[in-house]
Amino acid sequence: MSDDLKRELETAREAARAAGKILLGYYGGGIKVREKSVDNPVTAADLEANELLKAAILKAFPDDGWLSEETADSADRLAKKRVWIVDPLDGTKEFINEIPEFCVCIALVEDGMPRVAVEYNPARDELFHASRGGGAFLNDGPIHVSAQTDLRHARVLASRSEEARGEWDAYQPLMKVELTGSVAYKFALVASGRHDATFTLTPKNEWDVCAGTLLVSEAGGMVTEPAGRAFRFNNRSTLLEEGLVASNGVLHRAILNTIKQTRAALE
Repeated sequence: MSDDLKRELETAREAARAAGKILLGYYGGGIKVREKSVDNPVTAADLEANELLKAAILKAFPDDGWLSEETADSADRLAKKRVWIVDPLDGTKEFINEIPEFCVCIALVEDGMPRVAVEYNPARDELFHASRGGGAFLNDGPIHVSAQTDLRHARVLASRSEEARGEWDAYQPLMKVELTGSVAYKFALVASGRHDATFTLTPKNEWDVCAGTLLVSEAGGMVTEPAGRAFRFNNRSTLLEEGLVASNGVLHRAILNTIKQTRAALE
């Protein structure tokens, strides 16, 4: 890892921990909530953490671009070689309901590819981080994806809201489905080998996925669209319309095939 990348990773780690302190200051305290759109809540914690992250990161790297869920987007980022892609609080619903499955997400993208990733769950004091070619870590220890090879025995993470809508009914007999909040936190759990995979066929945004994509890949796993295509980031539209599959790599083809066959059977 270059000295510059070390500086970027350390800046992201420090900023994530500082934003985590802000989140914990609101956690369990009767948070005021408003809806940005249907089923898309935001709190003062999201906004305050976002302002801290933006100030800290762009002070250190003022020439870089910025894309965050809680900052009005600007097309200026599209002309930047390097862009920070941030979600100050992924898992807002869990945060509101005092379920410790949420995290601060920070990624640095260069030419469409994530180079640095940090995800911090302050409720559990878990700081996941990775750099391209440098491996993935939880706090100070290296992490690696699981070795599970049989999809029937795989522990696959699913969204509570998707499960409530019946979107996992067809998959539950085929694998061990477990419910967990925050897309980004699901990636971290797969990267650390605690679970074997996660997938969703619901559109997600770049800030939901970017940091976790590097975490999983540096831990030895794989992340793609359900059709098998790799992601590139800092696109004009931030919406990843097809959803995603993140796995330990060994299970990836089986999951893609299962999704394809299940979709065909339901049509």
